[in-house]
Amino acid sequence: MKCEETLNGILMQVMRVHFLRTHSLLEETGLYHGQPPLLLLLEKENGQSQKMLADKLKVKPSTINVMIKRMEKTELIERKQDENDQRTSRIFITEKGREKCKKLYEINEEMEKECLQNFTVEEKIIIRRLLIQIKDNLKSCMD
Repeated sequence: MKCEETLNGILMQVMRVHFLRTHSLLEETGLYHGQPPLLLLLEKENGQSQKMLADKLKVKPSTINVMIKRMEKTELIERKQDENDQRTSRIFITEKGREKCKKLYEINEEMEKECLQNFTVEEKIIIRRLLIQIKDNLKSCMD
C-alpha cells in the first residue's frame, strides 16, 4: 500500500488541506493562524494570566508573549496588571476582539459545512465518533 493510501497518509492530507482552507478563510479576518485559539480562550474566560494561556495553548511563554504583543497592537486584547499580584499580567479581550470571535464562529461553521457536505446525518455522526475514537486512542498512548 502506498504511503498516501495509509490511514496516516490520508489523515496528513486531510490536515494539510484543512489547514490551507482555514488559512484562506482566516486571511480576510487579519488574524494569524495561532491567534484564534487565544481569542476564543479569552472569550470563554476573560482575564487569564499569560502562564495559564501558554499552558492551555501548549506553547512556550515566549511564544505567547509575542502573540500578545502583536494582538495588543491590533487592539484585539489588552494586558493589565493583576490587582493582587503585580508580578502577574492578566489578558483581556476587547470589543474588537469579540467581533473577531463572531467571525471565527462563522468560519468554523463554514469549515464544518464544507468538510461534511454530501454526508448523510448518520455518516456525520459516525465520522465524528470515529475521529474522537482515533484521538482518544492516540492520547492513551501518550500517557
